[in-house]
Amino acid sequence: MLEANWTGTSTVPSRSLYPHQWSWDSAFIAIGLRHISPYRAQTELETLLDAQWGDGRVPHIVFNPSVPLDAYFPSPDFWRSSTAGRAAGAPRTVQTSGIVQPPVHALAAWLVHRADPGLSRARGFLTRVYPRLAAWHRYLLHGRDLGGGGLASVVHPWEQGMDNSPCWDAPLSRVTPAPARSFRRADLDHGSAEDRPTDLDYGRYVRLATDYRDGGYADGASDFAVEDPAFNALLIASEHALARIAGELGATATARHARAERLTAALIERMWDPAEGMFFCRDVRSGGRSDGRGEGRSGGPVGELIPERSVSGLIPLLLPTLPRDIAAALVRTAHGRHFGLGDTTRLAPSYDLLGEAFDRHRYWRGPAWFNTSWLLERGLRTHGERERADALRAAVLELAAASDFAEYVDPYTGEACGATGFGWTAALALDLLHSETGPQPETEATAMTGFKGGNRG
Repeated sequence: MLEANWTGTSTVPSRSLYPHQWSWDSAFIAIGLRHISPYRAQTELETLLDAQWGDGRVPHIVFNPSVPLDAYFPSPDFWRSSTAGRAAGAPRTVQTSGIVQPPVHALAAWLVHRADPGLSRARGFLTRVYPRLAAWHRYLLHGRDLGGGGLASVVHPWEQGMDNSPCWDAPLSRVTPAPARSFRRADLDHGSAEDRPTDLDYGRYVRLATDYRDGGYADGASDFAVEDPAFNALLIASEHALARIAGELGATATARHARAERLTAALIERMWDPAEGMFFCRDVRSGGRSDGRGEGRSGGPVGELIPERSVSGLIPLLLPTLPRDIAAALVRTAHGRHFGLGDTTRLAPSYDLLGEAFDRHRYWRGPAWFNTSWLLERGLRTHGERERADALRAAVLELAAASDFAEYVDPYTGEACGATGFGWTAALALDLLHSETGPQPETEATAMTGFKGGNRG
């Protein structure tokens, strides 16, 4: 699968539906590739980072100029990165989108380095990628702190990666959709309309992207700004990994670990709901603007929590220094009636099984995805839930093969949905297959943080 999707410098998620390089896809793909070709895994990340903008952002798509414009929408002529993004430092020699995706990259880079430290050091891999990853994190922590509480906000549903989640319905309701006649949906050439976002939602996606582009990709003006738990948990995990990279290069790692801990505390303060036993997205454009300290007019955190149960709210389980009581609550919620993991479902659904918006086949409104299950498997293992992690790993491997490495699956039946031969599904299956062959040189907690002790109480 990965050979078929390899272009020579990067791996496309799908030759048909996604024929370019995608940001977080490449990070997950590199994690799998490290087991069969550390060189290719390094190249995957280097190719992506070569398209980084001057302000530090890593674009969510790097376009292949040999692919016809009508093969994917929005295409390069929509984003106009080299002109509309000039003030933000968009590259002149490659066309990209202007939005971002979850920051898995530093974690991926560290795991890729560990797969073959000798090759990595000989090539100067970490020396080259470290300053780019540091700039990427600076951009998110400063340019995207739109709620004023220290966490990163997404300004478009596509940035969070779970594009069509019901979590976006309320904040998207403030957005006037672009007219249907103003764009053509290439995604419907490859999938059933019943499985994809509605035309109304897609029109809102296009309007948000158009306004962001026409504003020169400047952050802060959009009516859509949401702090997402998965996005920020991956930023925290990558901040810990960036500290490990700094240590490998002979620099101090203390400040980065401390920053990751501050971010973890902010994540809990701003998004944790103890009554519900999970994290929720925060709409920072609702309930008044920030006073600059991350507080709204009432004195609490700016914005309002979005009361929709998404798999995003379980992903912070990945963090090894999460307090024990919160980790235990997340495990209960994942295996409870809203997600049914290991009981009614074998992979975690992307959305609440009991939610009004649940749809077992529609994109991110219920189907199970392999990357989120991979993240949950690591989280379960990190927090000592070995039997549950083993069961989830077995389910991922079985359903990946049975579905022809599908993009996503029906959470109840495992029926393939979306594209098949999907890049990160193949790569993460490789990673889980490798993990069965013997113990890893470090535990996941140690790999991300360097800490050898237990969870923070």
